[in-house]
Amino acid sequence: MQIHNKKLGSQTVKFDNPPKIIAAYSIVGPKEGQGPLSEYFDQILNDDTLGKESYEKAESQMMFTAISETLKKAKLKEKDIDYLFSGDLLNQIISSSFAAREFSIPFFGLYGACSTMSESLSLASIIMDGGFAKYVIATTSSHFSSAERQFRFPLEYGSQRSKTAQWTVTGSGALILGNEGNYPVVTHVTTGKVKDFGQKDANNMGAAMAPAAVDTMVNHFKDTGRKPSDYDLIATGDLGVIGRELADKLIEEFGYDIRKQHIDCGEIIFDNEKQKTESGGSGCGCSAVVFTGYLYKKLMKREIKKVLLVSTGALMSTTSSLQGETIPGIAHAVAIEIK
Repeated sequence: MQIHNKKLGSQTVKFDNPPKIIAAYSIVGPKEGQGPLSEYFDQILNDDTLGKESYEKAESQMMFTAISETLKKAKLKEKDIDYLFSGDLLNQIISSSFAAREFSIPFFGLYGACSTMSESLSLASIIMDGGFAKYVIATTSSHFSSAERQFRFPLEYGSQRSKTAQWTVTGSGALILGNEGNYPVVTHVTTGKVKDFGQKDANNMGAAMAPAAVDTMVNHFKDTGRKPSDYDLIATGDLGVIGRELADKLIEEFGYDIRKQHIDCGEIIFDNEKQKTESGGSGCGCSAVVFTGYLYKKLMKREIKKVLLVSTGALMSTTSSLQGETIPGIAHAVAIEIK
């Protein structure tokens, strides 16, 4: 049996049958709704508890809403969906698992920290290109209050935030991949490697993740033969102001200048000065809502035609930080374009 190898170079896959993103939905909290991208989000909450008795339950409800509303946009039923790929930041990815139990859809639970949106989209696209599914959902979420008390301090503590700190985005984004219609298509996926340059400061995630983002982008360009200028936008996930500046400098050492194309979802989702979010936003929901809200709508309007989404993640836990471990980073890149 002859097997057709779809790999380019060491880390990239090019699709023969590029899946199409036929619908997307974004739901965000009140703070995100007050930021500069407010007009692009499908739903802005007035109450980040969603009437639930805990923030964890609220986060799961956000994801349930994102999935349900995306199905409505695509005019599909849950029985039409072959697989659900989902993940979040909470222990045992409970936001995803508890949302998935409300649907009768085969479920893959994922953890890639804040890189999970690109991870879920990558795996969903591979399944689609392989002919194993007709429709697939990729989704993720995060919530400031659930993440804050899991990874940092009790909310009541009122700890002072450092200038390098980032604000976990309250939001969930979901999208559906299909095969028909004039929609943005996923053309390439570059799977990242875990990179650790010895950063230990849990309040400086941008510095921990920037080397992984650079490594993935460099390998994407090498594998595909593309240049930064081939994209209208290169959107990293949540490096924040500090991490984005660091990535811009680091990638120059490899001969690439991405400054004209590079935006960071964590940097643009808030007005960092007015909203006092220091270095910007973070969390699984950050690149999820910026892509399904802002970038997807720009693609559909043909205001941009080629995007490289590079969601970034810090692979740490409270236990590893307390044990003095460094913070490994990961980044996955997905190339999306529309004719």
